[in-house]
Amino acid sequence: MFMRKLVLSAIAALGLISAAPAQDYPNKPVTIILPLAAGSGLDIIARIYAEKLQEALGKPVIVENRPGAALMLATQMVATAPPDGYTLLVATSSALAINPVLYKQINYDPANGFIPISLYLKSPFILVVNPDLPAKNVRELIALAKQRTDLNYSSPGAGVAQHLSMEFMKNRFGLEISHVPYRNTPQSILDIASGHVQLGFVEAGASLSLIKDGKLRPLAVSSAAPLPILPDVPPFSEASGAKDFEAVSWHTLLAPAGTPRPIIDRLHNEMKRIMADPTVKERIANLGLVPTDTPSVEGISAYLAEERTKWGALVRKLGLEGTQ
Repeated sequence: MFMRKLVLSAIAALGLISAAPAQDYPNKPVTIILPLAAGSGLDIIARIYAEKLQEALGKPVIVENRPGAALMLATQMVATAPPDGYTLLVATSSALAINPVLYKQINYDPANGFIPISLYLKSPFILVVNPDLPAKNVRELIALAKQRTDLNYSSPGAGVAQHLSMEFMKNRFGLEISHVPYRNTPQSILDIASGHVQLGFVEAGASLSLIKDGKLRPLAVSSAAPLPILPDVPPFSEASGAKDFEAVSWHTLLAPAGTPRPIIDRLHNEMKRIMADPTVKERIANLGLVPTDTPSVEGISAYLAEERTKWGALVRKLGLEGTQ
């Protein structure tokens, strides 16, 4: 009986010790590490919610840009940070679902190195074609691609999300469309408008002016929900009849694995409240992105696992595993 009480006392003491940091959180500034440069959509949105998170927490919330190594510099930095809730990471599908298979070596564990806090938006692509292409909608494009062998599409490079989104479409519908990789996003889009290539999945922010000028014809968006900034362009799943089709990147806020759950829960709840603000949602939508109501922490983990499986399998099928 004495030993049982001693063990129970020890367990209770450990619980109090682990809970103490959460009760006192935060007592110093919180830093959000971003894998892209200042001025990017990822950066703009993080600064929007960082300001509101600072008001809620009562301590400074600092946004720090650490671009480099195909988004992996920042990811590795946070993976090795103390799991105390003071160093957080904004990550996308590239860092957590594509790069782990695409690259020969990464210095973090995408599955077990982090605990998710919030999945707050999805970043869809727009399927666009050159206006001279005789395809006015997705079904016509699919039919055309099955008849012709000379169609090609552009992307900013092998293994990027735009490339994989098109390959995902090709694989789903049994299409043969040649890939023309470029070194940067603007040129890959301009060459669709000029007719050097016929089509591609493109970012909204980089293509909207060309769409409005009639130099690109939008056929669909790759998300399950319409893009608020282009409400008349249907989701690909609706336009094609493939109800489960979705090919998007996403923004998720994470902490290092081992961060106390009370801290994760507090941050999750604060982010859920902040991202539900109509003003915040409107600012996200105006950037050509789709705000989402974050799932639970466990729901995010399940979604990220599905995305790792989905994109990892495609990278392997394309023969790109370990090519970077």
